[in-house]
Amino acid sequence: MASAGLLMLIDDIATLLDDVALMTKVAARKSAAMADDVGVMGKVAMQKTAGVLGDDLALNAEQVAGVKSNRELPVVWAVAKGSLFNKVALVPAFLLISAFVPWLITPLLMVGGAFLCFEGVEKILHSLHRKSAEHDLLQDAEAAQGQGVAQSSVLGAREAGLDPALYEKQKVRGAIRTDFILSAEILAIALSTVADKPLSMQVAVLAVVAVAITVLVYGVVACIVRMDDVAWWLMRKPSTLAQSLGRGLIALTPWLMKALSVVGTAAMFLVGGSLLVHGMAPLQAWVDAVLLPRSGLVAALAPVLVHVVTGAAVGAVVVLVVEGFKRARDPSAQKV
Repeated sequence: MASAGLLMLIDDIATLLDDVALMTKVAARKSAAMADDVGVMGKVAMQKTAGVLGDDLALNAEQVAGVKSNRELPVVWAVAKGSLFNKVALVPAFLLISAFVPWLITPLLMVGGAFLCFEGVEKILHSLHRKSAEHDLLQDAEAAQGQGVAQSSVLGAREAGLDPALYEKQKVRGAIRTDFILSAEILAIALSTVADKPLSMQVAVLAVVAVAITVLVYGVVACIVRMDDVAWWLMRKPSTLAQSLGRGLIALTPWLMKALSVVGTAAMFLVGGSLLVHGMAPLQAWVDAVLLPRSGLVAALAPVLVHVVTGAAVGAVVVLVVEGFKRARDPSAQKV
């Protein structure tokens, strides 16, 4: 009897192990299927956000341009960490808003768009003011070298009446603020692609997109800001071709940084304006009905022009309101 009972117990254990193995296979297949689904949906979401990613890249590369050479990567890393923190806060926030107050997403994105346009107008005004002022560039360069900051930070700090190191920290915080708005738009687009999917799928896709865009954008930004080092490395090579390529990169880098500055400013109005237009139902309906059905360049460029003009107009109004508020509080405040 004892031996029979032992055999029955062994048989029961074997049956249980078979069941566990079967359930494990089923669970593994379901997990693999879900991983495939997340991969597919993540790819779709990344494709839909490709346009914003380009603007994000231009804005962030332009924000860290002009930083002292030996601090470029630490600054990029600081902004990248801030970007990750932005997304850690945004992912659960968007999931909660989408679940309970989905109507709030559009107004919040419009506020972010207005802020981007405000910063764009301010940047243009500061740039015009800077061109009208005369500075000793050699003195600026020496001051930047002594304080371990970018020459542009010395100039900007003088105009703002701040310490150059503190001014540069504010530049980093400004880049993180800009990233917050762009990240919000990217995650909102990504969420729209999985709005009808289970919560677990939404969380997984948003997490994949958040990490992927951060690594992609700031990886490319790091490569851009270190182009000069790559150029000098090539110029030390014995190969004539490598030396020529290095000299070409040296000549290209200043023009690339200037181009990124222009594109980054334009991206503020393009992204901010698109967020504003999407929230203005009559204007968006007019764009959809009148401009998009047209063919060729009109259909491609006209909506972009509407976004930029709308963004610039709203940004100018916000600047006037902010300056008026400052002057009301402090009559001695200077104009932008």
